[in-house]
Amino acid sequence: MKKFYSLIMSALVLGFCGCAGTAPEAQAGVKVEKEVATYKIASYVDVDNAKSKLAAAGFEVVGTYKTDSGTTVLFTNAQMKAAANKPMRGLAAVGRMLVDDERKQISIANPIYFDKAFMQKEYNHTVASAELTSLEKAFGTLKDSTDKWEFDGLAGYHFMVGMPYYEDMGVVGEGSTADLVAKAEKAKGTTAVVKLSDDRYVAFVSLDRRTNGFVKKIGTQNGEILPWAVLIEGGQAKALSAKYYIAISYPLLTMGEFMTIATVPGAVEVDLKKIFK
Repeated sequence: MKKFYSLIMSALVLGFCGCAGTAPEAQAGVKVEKEVATYKIASYVDVDNAKSKLAAAGFEVVGTYKTDSGTTVLFTNAQMKAAANKPMRGLAAVGRMLVDDERKQISIANPIYFDKAFMQKEYNHTVASAELTSLEKAFGTLKDSTDKWEFDGLAGYHFMVGMPYYEDMGVVGEGSTADLVAKAEKAKGTTAVVKLSDDRYVAFVSLDRRTNGFVKKIGTQNGEILPWAVLIEGGQAKALSAKYYIAISYPLLTMGEFMTIATVPGAVEVDLKKIFK
């Protein structure tokens, strides 16, 4: 009976973690570390220098967004856009970087971490590692953030039992691609609208000021979670569930910390629907 109870508890732990314990493989013959850092930390430079370094490394800066601790810089390149130009995968087309004036550091969303989460079975390690290599050449030695997760659990990540997965995106608007893109472009505070194809765009829009306050409560060090991304394709504007996106961006978040922002997921949905109504 004791052994049976232990097995049940083990299964529950795996369910809550949303990860397996097997050695990770990005694709045949390519291995990565078992635990992958959520962010890569570089030495501090100001926004203008960060943008110059990105451009010199072959990236296109598509927008900047002021956060509580600094500035989010959004960037892409042709390879990133081509790899993500697939149904439900467009969010992987644009990278994020926080120029953190408060901590005097650069925090880069690790492409290996987020590409694995967003691309899932279509993850291409060659594309993700090439992006990371270019960032390392531009910004020098990159250190791992404290935030980490098991690589082989990222594609099926969810915060705990009953919480949403990547694919549980919410539809926040419907209409023609042109109409939805126009609404995103006209919305107050929109940072960028990036075209992947004639029927696929990624828009980075601003949430209500009160909604944005959740970042102060759970950690401005990961402030590049803002602005919020919306995928426009197939006559719909779709966004990651806030319960998913906040959790995967803050993998060390505890249940108690999550409860302090319990109203935020609903507020995010309301804000996004206002833009695309």
